[in-house]
Amino acid sequence: METIQIKYFSDKIEPLQYIDGKSDWIDLRAAEDVTLKAGEFKLIPLGVGMKLPKGYEAHVVPRSSTFKNFGIIQTNHHGVIDESYCGDNDQWFMPVYALRDTQIHINDRICQFRIMEHQPTITFQKVDHLESVDRGGFGSTGKA
Repeated sequence: METIQIKYFSDKIEPLQYIDGKSDWIDLRAAEDVTLKAGEFKLIPLGVGMKLPKGYEAHVVPRSSTFKNFGIIQTNHHGVIDESYCGDNDQWFMPVYALRDTQIHINDRICQFRIMEHQPTITFQKVDHLESVDRGGFGSTGKA
């Protein structure tokens, strides 16, 4: 089990909670009330900063209900926060774009994260043929 140092930038959000057996993704909450009009962009503060273990990074993505509930999309679609972003003022944010007028309140669960090990060092080997079954060249079904 890893222990991660966390700093809360707001005493108004609920502490992070790992729910064993349910999911290994951890919900993050808005740390301030946000009002957005359709077409507006905002970095929503998440009220936390962390010192991740060496060799790890956090992957931050919207929750499955974020668009339905708030009409926002995460502009980078998949945020990556590495272990170097661990200073005393390095609060996590979610960059969002509103597709409709919306209101987000303090403590609303708007995104989630998980901790992942860095990708190992890899090399690429150029070949003329891949030694695998040809699936048709398009997606998982091979059909256009």
